[in-house]
Amino acid sequence: MVKLSETARFTALCAAFAVILSMVTEPADAQLKPEFYVQTCPQLPTIVQQQVQAAIKKDARMAASLLRLHFHDCFVQGCDASILLDDDSRLPLGEKTAPPNLNSVRGYDVIDTIKSAVEKQCPKIVSCADIVALASAISVRLSGGPMWYVPLGRRDSLTGNFSAALEFLPGPSSTVTELKQKFSNVGLNVVDLVSLSGGHTIGLSRCVSIITRLYDFNGGGGADPTIDSKLLATLKTTCPNGGDGNVTTPLDPTPTVFDNRYFKQLQIFKGVLNSDEVLFTQGNDTKGLVNLYSQNVTKFMADFAASMIKMGNMKPLTGKSGEIRLNCRKPNSLLSQDMEPLIELVSDI
Repeated sequence: MVKLSETARFTALCAAFAVILSMVTEPADAQLKPEFYVQTCPQLPTIVQQQVQAAIKKDARMAASLLRLHFHDCFVQGCDASILLDDDSRLPLGEKTAPPNLNSVRGYDVIDTIKSAVEKQCPKIVSCADIVALASAISVRLSGGPMWYVPLGRRDSLTGNFSAALEFLPGPSSTVTELKQKFSNVGLNVVDLVSLSGGHTIGLSRCVSIITRLYDFNGGGGADPTIDSKLLATLKTTCPNGGDGNVTTPLDPTPTVFDNRYFKQLQIFKGVLNSDEVLFTQGNDTKGLVNLYSQNVTKFMADFAASMIKMGNMKPLTGKSGEIRLNCRKPNSLLSQDMEPLIELVSDI
């Protein structure tokens, strides 16, 4: 029996699912659907998976970074690749330099590389927003998490929104009430909040995101009293007061494996971010979900996948809205003005 590679298996499953959907769904310009590129760019899942695999092999943290990139894109004016736009004096101030994203969100260079590979096979067909959504889903799958069929057909925005990034993105010091409000503002509920927070089962946190919790919690000049004492000591060693805020620490003990260990850590007060631990300490409904997911990894995986699909459907630009950006960092109008190449590969700073 021939054994399929992970890439071949993923592609075959996507193709089979697309055929089934095409028989039971009616076409609609404004409807995202997994089979959107089956005719126009059938190689898309394979191209994205190959590039994401290469990026994760080079930097294991990149799986979490690509997942987070999609999250930070969708929470600001919908899943439209607005976060990818570089600041330009001819455009409204964008999202990359907003405090929640600056020196924090990563993976822009990986999206550039994927876009370049896709353009070679399917020029002017696939949006940057869809590439971000696919790269995020594939990153989760390659880390051991669930697989879901990503609804596609998004188009790219022409501008970003600096002020909306400040307003809508939840912060690492958020209370559970603030988190619920942030999620509610974009149409997501408590199940979405807790399951999507579970994405922190992979990845690292920068010290700048936890320093206040360690040394001046709520302005009191001390540490968060809920944090486990051993974890507190470890974090203080990694993140000394006044030290380098860009030093990183794992969000759970298995930072490259997508599992439910994150929820087990919250139960023993070892959540690294305040916005994680409050899910267990500040809300009965969120605490109940933490307990559920810590005991039932299958339920967590299913809810996470469903919430990712729901998040990915937030205010997409479709049909004649937006554009298919040819360079993910600039709207097409600026490319023509600048006479630049369609794809410009620029490494993250």
